[in-house]
Amino acid sequence: MRKILTLLAVIMSLAFTSQGQMKTGKISGVIKDGNQKTIQAATIMLLKAADSSVVKLSVADKDGNFQFEGIPEGQYLVSVTAIGHTKEYSPNFDISEAGENVDLKTIELVPEVKSLQGVTITSKKPFIEQKIDRMVVNVEAAVSNVGTSALEVLEKSPGVTVDKDGNISLKGKQGVQVYIDGRPSYLSGADLANMLKNMSSSQLDQIELMTNPPAKYDAAGNSGIINIKTKKTKQFGYSGSISSTWSQGRYPKVSESVNFNYRKNKVNIFTNLGYSNRKNFQNLDIQRKFIEFSSKELKSRFDQESRIIESGKSYNAKLGLDYNASKNTTLGFVLNGFYNPGVFGNHSDVFISDPNNILLSETKASTSNNRKWENFSSNINMRHVFDSTGTELTMDADYLNYTSTNAQDLVNAYYDQVGMPTYKADTLLGHLPQDISIYSYKADFSKPLKNGAKFEAGVKTSYVKTDNNAIYDSLNYGVLVPDLGRSNHFIYKENVNAAYANFSRPLSKKVFAQLGLRVENTHAQGDQVTSNEKFDRKYTQLFPTAYIQYTVNDKNSFVINYGRRINRPDYSDLNPFIMFLDKYTFEQGNPNLKPQFAHNIELSHTYKGFLTTTLNYNKTTDIITDVLEQNTDKNETFIRKQNVASQRQYGISVAGGGPIKKWWSMNVWLNAYNNLYEGVVNGDNISLGATTGQANISNQFKFDGGWSAELSGFYTTPMVEGVFEVKGFGMMNMGVSKQVLNKKGTIRFSVRDLLNTQKIRGTSQFSNIDAAFQQTRDSRQFAIGFSYRFSKGKAASAPKRKIGGADTEQNRVKVDGN
Repeated sequence: MRKILTLLAVIMSLAFTSQGQMKTGKISGVIKDGNQKTIQAATIMLLKAADSSVVKLSVADKDGNFQFEGIPEGQYLVSVTAIGHTKEYSPNFDISEAGENVDLKTIELVPEVKSLQGVTITSKKPFIEQKIDRMVVNVEAAVSNVGTSALEVLEKSPGVTVDKDGNISLKGKQGVQVYIDGRPSYLSGADLANMLKNMSSSQLDQIELMTNPPAKYDAAGNSGIINIKTKKTKQFGYSGSISSTWSQGRYPKVSESVNFNYRKNKVNIFTNLGYSNRKNFQNLDIQRKFIEFSSKELKSRFDQESRIIESGKSYNAKLGLDYNASKNTTLGFVLNGFYNPGVFGNHSDVFISDPNNILLSETKASTSNNRKWENFSSNINMRHVFDSTGTELTMDADYLNYTSTNAQDLVNAYYDQVGMPTYKADTLLGHLPQDISIYSYKADFSKPLKNGAKFEAGVKTSYVKTDNNAIYDSLNYGVLVPDLGRSNHFIYKENVNAAYANFSRPLSKKVFAQLGLRVENTHAQGDQVTSNEKFDRKYTQLFPTAYIQYTVNDKNSFVINYGRRINRPDYSDLNPFIMFLDKYTFEQGNPNLKPQFAHNIELSHTYKGFLTTTLNYNKTTDIITDVLEQNTDKNETFIRKQNVASQRQYGISVAGGGPIKKWWSMNVWLNAYNNLYEGVVNGDNISLGATTGQANISNQFKFDGGWSAELSGFYTTPMVEGVFEVKGFGMMNMGVSKQVLNKKGTIRFSVRDLLNTQKIRGTSQFSNIDAAFQQTRDSRQFAIGFSYRFSKGKAASAPKRKIGGADTEQNRVKVDGN
């Protein structure tokens, strides 16, 4: 701990000793409106010319004057905003190494129409925006997103892959953390995917993809962070939107949402309501060869055909309030909740044959899960700005609770090779309640320093308790008999305490550096109440980050960054209870899982701000992945998470986009990487590797009369994920939209997976495991939607604040949904 504190102290000392090492200049100017009247209280931002990042903030005095002091050498520009006026920028200017004073020409702001009643202001954002530390996907820019879920929007985002079980990968690496409005979802795996299925795309504004987040973010997430930002306006008066979508695949689906925002004087109230009713199918075929472990002799063949139907509804709501207690202090709260009832049904035909493929028996299995998930989350927050330089303190406190009930029925009927019953059918009944409580508090401090430097520091603590109780009973001639061998009660508690420090500053006119260090202490306790087995683990880890940006000229810049990450096991993956697909196929948790650690390095080059090429290298140890285990005598296969191997990845990606013609713009993202997994599985050494290519292309067309269109798609070549080799897959999407009702309304029509090509196929071959699978689902959908925007009031800008402080824990909750 002494070494940790010493490292944090070094960063802090660098921050405060950096002042005075470079000569600095002063910038001054005056703001007037188009009638040559001075404007007071205008907000002035000093920006770096290279990437428009904010260096300092200031407010004009009563005479419209402003100034910035202590500005190091470099190229800058100034942006000015004021209520009732359009935003304006100054020309670029330089501060030389010798330091100098710069007097800017008078900046004139153009008055805009005060009342927005009856007027709808629309702006067309590009589908993809590439920024220095993240890629941004603007959801509404793609017409084909209409009628889809948040998961389907993610699935077509550059670099994002969703496997057959709903696990999300980013650039070929699993372990991504998903945030909602800057707050962690606390969900993971298939259950995170189920929650995202119930979130309509009409509620989304942007998706941010960060492969190497800085030290202020939690260190969790092997492959980085995906932040899903929902809609929220910052306008005086009221504004909002309503939307309704009907889509048709094999089954119909409906989603509706309402967004509303009201801002007056010191109070801003916002709310979001959503409803969806969805029904989907999934066909899953599995072929297995059961091989005796020692002799490697083929004992039997297993063919399984599963037909799955999921249906369910989702009701979700958000209510928030921001209150400007003073000029420098903002208080707020946010309440969220959802209720997701649903039914999962599976009918499987299992054919067991001898090594010569002669049928021996057939089992017909029927599984039904009636489940309900409820969530309530709350956040209170505070933001205080100390001075005009931008020194600020933010604090967040969060409480979240998830409760679920899951009634599971599994019935198996047995037949011989000619279809005659052989044994009495058996029935297994399961009751699986779950309760998860999460508490989190965090505080972040930020202070701009002289010479363009900036110091950030913060602390966070979180406490999680999960209570999982799996109660199974067998039905024997109408009598319930407790199945103690399958039942289990598991309680898990986890406390994570963290602190970080981050320091950034320009080293010269062309070089900018940022150094960060995060320390996290984890205390995890598990209690298997049924068997009285317990574990108690404590560990402390350091997570350094470093960024260096070199601006060659106005056309070329380079960024190199490094970060160490951790991926802790999902809460339910530590629970050894059994979840059945049928009698022969089930999933079981592993209380002996350890966290996995990753080192990530990236080197990026940006040309003219539109073309970015990135080289990346990743090394992950104790990787957590699904492993197949078999009982050859019983023809059983179960999936268990294990720390089985290390993963090495290197790759290259290219992202570019912009207008091709006045009416046509295109975004292209290409990625190629090589994954290698090495380790010991089921007692045998494995080495699995593959080189994979990914392509994501989006074309946006804009025509006269309010018409626009989209043609987009993605394709992934064969790849390796843990012990699974997955064949190539992809999809094509198209859509058309038309603005109506004085541009307040929009009608959209889209087709997702136009050619019905999103079929997932794969194999797993290692040790005595030889299996193959094929999966199809309700991916081709036709949708038509209508949205209407309304507003009355004046445009206004508001300080940007990250809402929420529970940064990681929610990603590791698994929520059943539909």
